[in-house]
Amino acid sequence: MVQKEMDRLERLAQEVGVCLTERAFRLAVAESCTGGWVAMVLTGVAGSSQWFDRGFVTYSNQAKQQMLGVQASTLETYGAVSEQTVAAMTRGALAVSDVDISLSISGIAGPGGGTPEKPVGTVCFAWQFRQQPAVTAWRWFPGDRRAVRRQAAEHALETLLELLENG
Repeated sequence: MVQKEMDRLERLAQEVGVCLTERAFRLAVAESCTGGWVAMVLTGVAGSSQWFDRGFVTYSNQAKQQMLGVQASTLETYGAVSEQTVAAMTRGALAVSDVDISLSISGIAGPGGGTPEKPVGTVCFAWQFRQQPAVTAWRWFPGDRRAVRRQAAEHALETLLELLENG
């Protein structure tokens, strides 16, 4: 099953690369709970340097603030796992990159760290084209830490592909 899951991620990454290439777009990613998994899958595609610019792994709140300019007040008010924070992460990635679109992910992969309001498996996402507002979403994914992280990476790429194809 593990190889089948990786094959799906690799196929999504290739499709994203085709869409970005067709539009002459470049991408940056800002990841927290996935720890660079999306960047790893994307850069596994031969020729990805033509459309992938950079990835930020901003696991701590301090890293989100220092690398992406997420305001401390956003983190204090909404938490790291919030649509407000991931929107700030995409804005930050766009601000420090010469790219056309960015995506961000922040979540609770477990096994600890969950709360009744944000249980383990809660993940927030944002995708943002330059000069447009961020599109945000949250999802809950079942399973262990690896399963949550893999599903989050998959959802991020699936939605990115939809946005590229429809926008």
